[in-house]
Amino acid sequence: MTGVLTEEGVFVGGGGEGYGSPQELLLKYGNRHGLIAGATGTGKTVTLQILAEGFSSAGVPVFMADVKGDLSGVAASGSEAAKLHAPFMERSATIGFDLAYRAYPTVFWDMFGEQGHPVRTTVSEMGPLLLSRLLGLTDAQEGVLNIAFHIADEEGLALLDLDDLRAMLRHVGERADEISLQYGNVDIRSIGAIQRELLVLENQGGEKFFGEPALELSDLIRTDSSGMGQINILAADKLMASPRLYATFLLWLLSELFEELPEVGNPDKPKLVFFFDEAHLLFDDAPKALVDKVEQVARLIRSKGVGIYFITQNPTDVPDGILSQLGNRVQHALRAFTARDQKSLRLAAENYRANPRFDTEIAIKEVGTGEAVTSFLQAKGVPGMVERTLVRPPQSRLGPLTPPERAQVIADSPLGTKYDTPVNRESAQEILAKRAELAAKEAAEAELREKASKTASGRSELDAGFDEFNNARRYQPTKKTTKKTTRSSRSDSIVETFGKSLARQLGTKTGQALVRGVLGSLFKSR
Repeated sequence: MTGVLTEEGVFVGGGGEGYGSPQELLLKYGNRHGLIAGATGTGKTVTLQILAEGFSSAGVPVFMADVKGDLSGVAASGSEAAKLHAPFMERSATIGFDLAYRAYPTVFWDMFGEQGHPVRTTVSEMGPLLLSRLLGLTDAQEGVLNIAFHIADEEGLALLDLDDLRAMLRHVGERADEISLQYGNVDIRSIGAIQRELLVLENQGGEKFFGEPALELSDLIRTDSSGMGQINILAADKLMASPRLYATFLLWLLSELFEELPEVGNPDKPKLVFFFDEAHLLFDDAPKALVDKVEQVARLIRSKGVGIYFITQNPTDVPDGILSQLGNRVQHALRAFTARDQKSLRLAAENYRANPRFDTEIAIKEVGTGEAVTSFLQAKGVPGMVERTLVRPPQSRLGPLTPPERAQVIADSPLGTKYDTPVNRESAQEILAKRAELAAKEAAEAELREKASKTASGRSELDAGFDEFNNARRYQPTKKTTKKTTRSSRSDSIVETFGKSLARQLGTKTGQALVRGVLGSLFKSR
């Protein structure tokens, strides 16, 4: 075997005495999905690495999550100075593989933007179903979230980040009575619960996942100048501290691939191969609706040219409806220490086409590190007979890059200028804030107009009162009075009469206040 590729497929391994014929994964069945399973420390990571190498060499882009930080070495060449060089050469000689060290075109991604280019999506693209799963919402809370998304669409409010979603939920809460009549009950308590879960997500670093520029799938499906497929590695060691966020992100990515890629039928090779490490996290405590969605995507996405490969410890971690669609399988050792382990081992063996030369159950239990029981689809998509296989050594470095080496790969990537700097354009939060500011301004202006109107009305009444008062002062009696006290009394009577009349005419508080201020001295002189 001269390289990682045969005429038709990816070379996986072979065997010496007691092992089967050389094993390869046919490229034309690479989109029929697969499974890599086995206990911790049995060689799953190496198998994942050599499959990524093989697909890349065939011009097929790859996306995989690096859960333990071990896969970054694919960006560097293996070395004859490495301590595993001698065992690798011995293994290569045994299986007839010509080991030639080399590096592969690699792009690093990181949701937190620390070990790779930031990978983001918008709240709108995530959608209420996956977001409800991410937040762990109840049915009632999910219903309120659906209403918020629907109203945002109706009003043209873009939901880009968590701040937009918070603002939208407040908007829905303020209009709860109005909205409930049209869309059903909007419980303020449900909105409060969603807001609390958003705070938890933010504390876990989830706010960095939502925003712009959002990831474009075309930047994952690329080849280099030599025609080799780009290997996309998501740094997931820190992300694993939030397993629900990790699983939801990968499921979102699958959904986006399913929705955006065109139908290609049965291509000669996949357009993209997607490796889902720690696959059990996707299904742990997942509601049936979500599992059904994953099964639907797995069943239909192969016609888009995408192959999905689940990596997990035990095949029973994957629901039967999805497991039945995984045609290419690499089973590393399973340890049967308990009755439950023995049952799982038996079920795993039953998933393979039996080989009369050995007992599959015993083989799964006995294979060593770097060995596996394999079965790949053959001509016409028929499952191949199970074989014991020595997995070939990787051509790239086995083990992680150093931080300076990783930083250099990131700096050399042409995607940095596109994704490394976040963008915050006008969206729901800003639009709703402007609406609230405009409404407050209009309310203030209306209040001022009302006060001005009342003041003008009060002054009109006051002017009329002054006219009457002046007319009363100009009144002079025709008869002369003989006593000074009589004239004074009559004058006081006129003033008092006018005051009472004027008080009756002034119907507003503003007018009365003005009277008390202007005419008070006249009344006090009595």
